Amino acid sequence: MNQKIIQASAQKNIADLLTQVFHHPNLPSNPHKVVVVFDTHCELAQILTQAYKHCLPHAHFVDFAAHTPEAVLGIFATLKASDLVVLVQSTNFRLEAFRIRVELFKRGLKVIEHVHLTRMQGAEVGYYIDALAYDAAYFRGMGHGLKTIIDNAQSGWLDSGGADFPDARLIFGSAFESAKLNIGDYSDMPNVGGQFPIGEVFTEAKDLESVNGRVRIHAFGDTTFKVNKPPKPITLIVSKGQVIATEDSIPEFDTVLANIRAEEQVVWLRELGFGLNRAFTQTRTVSDIGSYERMCGVHLSLGAKHGVYGKPNFKRGDGTYHIDVFAVTDQVVLDEQVIYRDGAWVV
Repeated sequence: MNQKIIQASAQKNIADLLTQVFHHPNLPSNPHKVVVVFDTHCELAQILTQAYKHCLPHAHFVDFAAHTPEAVLGIFATLKASDLVVLVQSTNFRLEAFRIRVELFKRGLKVIEHVHLTRMQGAEVGYYIDALAYDAAYFRGMGHGLKTIIDNAQSGWLDSGGADFPDARLIFGSAFESAKLNIGDYSDMPNVGGQFPIGEVFTEAKDLESVNGRVRIHAFGDTTFKVNKPPKPITLIVSKGQVIATEDSIPEFDTVLANIRAEEQVVWLRELGFGLNRAFTQTRTVSDIGSYERMCGVHLSLGAKHGVYGKPNFKRGDGTYHIDVFAVTDQVVLDEQVIYRDGAWVV
């Protein structure tokens, strides 16, 4: 894609996020301050930084490489609740033990975080920029619609085989946990912002042991936190909520499973994530697992760790691993309602 087109797209998408999601117009009279902490160590970080400079000419821009961590923390200390902090990070900024986003949220600040940008190169730069586009009617309408269906469903299944692999069906035999939304609507949430791109609704089975069957995955997060796409889908065989075997696996995925078993003895399947971001698909991928998690389709998590939902045998802090895997998705059905088919959500 032409560099000028990418830069113009970045400016438009960020302007829409600022006005529609964060209600932060580009006006000198805006009472809320903005601090943009950035680096320029990769192409995507440079594009985003220039886009924010275009959209927020009155903001305070801080080059992370030119400031000590103490100086950056000092700048944050001058901000007040409802001010905005933007973090544009080629990797992720290290501020000693300071967990940036968590601490900023504690102070009532709004946060836009772009992280691990150096993992996106070549065509992935354009995919990432496209994923920042905000269609409020789609994200909010689809997000709330899915939540209503999930919260009332008593069971469901995921077909990852279609006619060619009719036995590739993962059955969820219980109701689901109350769905959580990441759709750019923070009206009922304690914190405003998070990691971008956005677009996700997620839940998990109330009874983890009610999940059984087979699911084919086309990608997974490997030990370097990058998206690994095997040459052919890997089949996971699930019994009572645990991955007990695989078919067509590759060494990198075997290592992921071995690491989980070494620490946690078994491989639990927990999160059921419905990604909404149409800029990412099974073929239109980016290397950063935290970004690709929003892809339009279904992802699952492997490992006992899922801090959002507690279970009788799992405390929220339990578990070491939460590894995202991405299902080949032909259909998703909750109760008797088809909610995904032909590559799109149909709520």
